[in-house]
Amino acid sequence: MGQGTTYRLWLLALLVALLLAAFLNMASGSVQIPISATLTSLFGGETDTPSWTYIVRHYRLPKALTAILVGGGLAVSGLLMQTLFRNPLAGPFVLGISSGASLGAALLLMGTSLLSGFATFGWGNDVSLAVAASLGSFLVLAIVMMVANRVRDTMALLIIGLMFGSITAAVVSVLAYFSQADQLQRFIFWSYGAVGSLSWNQVGVLATVVCLGLLAALFTLKNLNAFLLGEHYAKTLGVGLKTSRFMIILSTGLLAGGITAFAGPIAFVGLAVPHLTKQLFKTTEHRLLLPAVFLYGAILMLLCDTVAQWPSSAKVLPINAITSIIGAPVVIWLLVRKKKMIF
Repeated sequence: MGQGTTYRLWLLALLVALLLAAFLNMASGSVQIPISATLTSLFGGETDTPSWTYIVRHYRLPKALTAILVGGGLAVSGLLMQTLFRNPLAGPFVLGISSGASLGAALLLMGTSLLSGFATFGWGNDVSLAVAASLGSFLVLAIVMMVANRVRDTMALLIIGLMFGSITAAVVSVLAYFSQADQLQRFIFWSYGAVGSLSWNQVGVLATVVCLGLLAALFTLKNLNAFLLGEHYAKTLGVGLKTSRFMIILSTGLLAGGITAFAGPIAFVGLAVPHLTKQLFKTTEHRLLLPAVFLYGAILMLLCDTVAQWPSSAKVLPINAITSIIGAPVVIWLLVRKKKMIF
């Protein structure tokens, strides 16, 4: 069996696993809905209980789609960052983009009364929070892009990104110190991450942002393999370093920034999924890795969200805690068993 055939079989297996994970996610929740009723609702039919149809179509289906977009987008952005910096510990948030989103959310939730009033001026609270987080993340992204044009060393760019993250985290800490208890509590809940609070309109906006980020990533595929061997080698192959770096940062900014704005800062997925995918496919060819990483990340996020929802309970555990509790031991086990990392 050739390598191409093996890859297609694994990709098909991931696609099937994605469909199964999505259905399991939609069949689980605080309200017990029979599998037959879930299928009927998904395929346009009406169930005997109208509330079941409403729950599946207007809560569980957009939640599952959000989990797919969040998991897949974070995984792809993590792959891009690890390749750009040639650092297995790099993730989608190393450039301070997540911290920028947190700063935007913190200014809205814990800032002055003028900013807090923005949440009620013609906007729903969730919408205004997403807008504020988006503005914060893309402000940091714009600054990082301007710096990227002036800095030749990629590692220097990584350090600058980490410094931006530290600055914004410090400002958030100051805001938290002077905020009221209810404001601080809402910000903490936002920082836990969630995929179940988006309306269909918000899912559409998130899908548009993620698709734009993936499109930008596709333009970098040809040059990503060269980056693995170092910038000097990539330059000898005719790779335009500034243009490629710009597209990689733009893609990561759209993916990580947009996702953080709508779902909060979700850890682990972007860091671990690229490694798990490389262990599965035994390749560093990015044209093969990109679709596999997206599917793998989407599956992991769906499973974590399913675990986070207690059966027959209205309580939902923080998705950040679940991604780390489930994922970290798996990565440790794989690395110990394989005794080396494919990079």
